[in-house]
Amino acid sequence: MGLGDKVSNAAEQAKGKAKQSTGEATDDRSLQAEGHKDQASGNLKQAGENVKDTFR
Repeated sequence: MGLGDKVSNAAEQAKGKAKQSTGEATDDRSLQAEGHKDQASGNLKQAGENVKDTFR
């Protein structure tokens, strides 16, 4: 996995965490859900990259 992929996935996870926290603070359920989705997406991409690394 390239460094760019790691940074991109980590940034997506951080963005999702920030959205989720903001949604919780403002009681905005749609923003919370969007943040959770972004975090899950980043985690899934990271897992896919880890699987690719395993088979190299």
